[in-house]
Amino acid sequence: MQRAPTHRLPAPYGRLIDRAQTIAFSFEGDRYVGVAGDTIASALAAHGELLLSRSFKYHRPRGPLTMAGQDANSLVQLPGEPNVWADMTPISEGLRVKGQNYSGSLKHDRGIWTEWIGRFLPVGFYYKAFYKPKGAWRFWEPLVRSLAGLGVVDTQAEHGYFDKAYAFADVAVIGGGPAGMSAALQAAKTGAEVVLIDEMPRLGGSLNYARFDAEGTRGLTLANELAQAVAAQSSITVMTSAACTGWFADNLLAVVHGRRFTKLRAKAVVIATGSIEQPLVFRNNDLPGVMLGSAAQRLIHMYGVRPGKHAVVATANADGYGVALDLDDAGVEVEAILDLRTEPPASPMAEVTRARGIRVLQGHTICAAEPGKGKRRIVGAAVDAIAGEGKVAGNAWLIPCDLICMSTGYTPAGQLVCHSGGKLVYDDDLAMLRIGQLPANACAAGSVNAVFELDAVLADGQHAGWGALQIAELEPGPEPAQPTDKGAKNQNHPWPIFPHASAKDFVDFDEDLQVKDILNAVADGYDNVELVKRYSTVVMGPSQGRHSALTNLRLTAKANGGTLHGTTITTQRPPFQPESFGHLAGRSFQPERLTAMHHRHRESGAQMMPAGLWWRPGYYGAPANRKTCIESEARAVRENVGLIDVSTLGGLEVRGPDAAEFMNRMYTFAYVKQPVGRSRYVLMTDGSGAIVDDGVACRLNEQHFYVTATTGGVDGVYRIMLRWNAEWRLDVDVANVTAAYAGMNLAGPQSRAVLQKLVEDVDLSVEAFPYMGVREGHMGGIPARFLRVGFVGELGYEIHVPASCAEALWDRLMEAGNDVE
Repeated sequence: MQRAPTHRLPAPYGRLIDRAQTIAFSFEGDRYVGVAGDTIASALAAHGELLLSRSFKYHRPRGPLTMAGQDANSLVQLPGEPNVWADMTPISEGLRVKGQNYSGSLKHDRGIWTEWIGRFLPVGFYYKAFYKPKGAWRFWEPLVRSLAGLGVVDTQAEHGYFDKAYAFADVAVIGGGPAGMSAALQAAKTGAEVVLIDEMPRLGGSLNYARFDAEGTRGLTLANELAQAVAAQSSITVMTSAACTGWFADNLLAVVHGRRFTKLRAKAVVIATGSIEQPLVFRNNDLPGVMLGSAAQRLIHMYGVRPGKHAVVATANADGYGVALDLDDAGVEVEAILDLRTEPPASPMAEVTRARGIRVLQGHTICAAEPGKGKRRIVGAAVDAIAGEGKVAGNAWLIPCDLICMSTGYTPAGQLVCHSGGKLVYDDDLAMLRIGQLPANACAAGSVNAVFELDAVLADGQHAGWGALQIAELEPGPEPAQPTDKGAKNQNHPWPIFPHASAKDFVDFDEDLQVKDILNAVADGYDNVELVKRYSTVVMGPSQGRHSALTNLRLTAKANGGTLHGTTITTQRPPFQPESFGHLAGRSFQPERLTAMHHRHRESGAQMMPAGLWWRPGYYGAPANRKTCIESEARAVRENVGLIDVSTLGGLEVRGPDAAEFMNRMYTFAYVKQPVGRSRYVLMTDGSGAIVDDGVACRLNEQHFYVTATTGGVDGVYRIMLRWNAEWRLDVDVANVTAAYAGMNLAGPQSRAVLQKLVEDVDLSVEAFPYMGVREGHMGGIPARFLRVGFVGELGYEIHVPASCAEALWDRLMEAGNDVE
């Protein structure tokens, strides 16, 4: 039976959806209907279904937390693909979706017994329990792996098509929110090539869902204005639904979009990735129905879904009041706003909430969520007054609700900054992490740069775009004004952590880690955040600490009795978002390389074929006459003379006093006594004796060898030579000159007769120029290297000339060959 959505809001809600196009799909065998633009999570939420998965360790029910692909709660299983973000993956007709990590059914998981014995599974228990007797782990490993884990890999799944692309830009802007769009527009003013990257299908970032004014209209209006301005700039390339997963040396950015993996190189980078809202820690803060305030706003404004019927909002900033107003506008009954601050500063949105009659309790927090049947939904919030850091008064009462929204602070989405050598440090004044050190050739803008007030964000973006032009050594124009009031002072509560006597107060949802686990890890002697990470596995799950790193830092610092100010979070490594094996192993596209005679070949009717990175003629003539064309060419070489372009062969210059010794070590055979003016076959093998490459070594003088290599192998040979030379430290220089020279092979009984018409200063007689000889001279004024080699069983010569002269020499050879019979 197909279910109808009961929580869908009317237009104009739903900025990313198209209500005219309905899509049927199934979840856990039940049929649902969504609309185009829906994600799996939003379509299910439109039916009032928030249960998506079960947790890693205790198999607790989990639902949407962020609606932004930032947490493990929303990971689901698709046919042939595990660990898919339900809140980022669009639905499609007939899509079959299942939850993850359960035994039996998602709603009635037999694996919940692991929570019942949780007291016997303390942090680090596997280190203490499974190491003896010797070999015990072999018994326990299958059991542990069957109970824990995420999705199931289908080894019979069909392989999809993936590929790679390469791109270049003067300025790359990561993040398409207000700061990112402002930076891109500023950089594009002078004509700079700008690439703007955003993980959502529509530019705008927080403008698409957050509330920036009491009326709730400014965000969408500004998003449309900025997006239209970006679209009007021809020098800005926009990549939406694209995640920048890594930031490497020399501004190499890894970007995943769809089934393509793009390697983007930029002269300057603007990081405008925004910030990540942080959860409040209290008992049962992980259950379906408990979500971040921004997640509720995304459901409302982006997908047109009412996230609940009765809500409690816990906040420590003005944004929480905006969440309450959005809920109220969407028809959700806001039972109370709990402001953790005792004396919050005045704000327009707080005034409007009070004017609407919404109850506001200052100096109060949620100390527990009351679970419903099977913990699959919540039915209330236990509320209490705050009595100190992490403490409540002990006079809790229950407010019935089916939705809890948390808006107590942010952390910068600065993981990419850390990839490239930057740092995030804790700032006591702001009660949050901030960028303490930026990588070279980069600027930061927006809330990732601790700038939150919207006008300041726009100004910060403009200044970052201007700074990026300077880094890229382009004309930046007049310097824009920098923001003064950044609005970061009142965004974060310094201690939104309220441990419960009965635990189940989760710090890390990915790993089912509670407050007591972090404290016990420190008590066990792992008193550094990096050690706590490895001992407890905190921040090591799919979300990579997006919602646990800051809380872990606070708890660890307090347990150690130290200060938070200036401390840094655990090491952040790429990828920032998951990369599939398909992306990593997808088809690579390399630049096409054309020889200097390429156009002459095409003019002569050549049918081209790939050879490594190069295009070279396969044969000359119509495809219908392929066999005849090849046979006639072979007959000409056997009976008369033929000419072929061999520019694709690799060329390496080896120079220096130790050149002969270097060749002796690199290749089989001996080269120290090789006479000047002679060439020799070379064979390179690896440590096991397997052949790596072959070619010809020409000794031009005592300290100079010109070595040819195979078309596809020259780059590898060059790398091998550089590596070994770095170890041996011989007095020798190696240069890859493949592109600097063009090569032609003249073969057949009449090849000497053709050469004699053009060669000016080389004796071509058999006595003066024997087989495997090497000579340097000129042909029609063009300097050339002549190699007496043959690969077809007939008389032959290779002629190597500067690439810039190749086409002229080719024409002269063709003219000279026309008269030979």
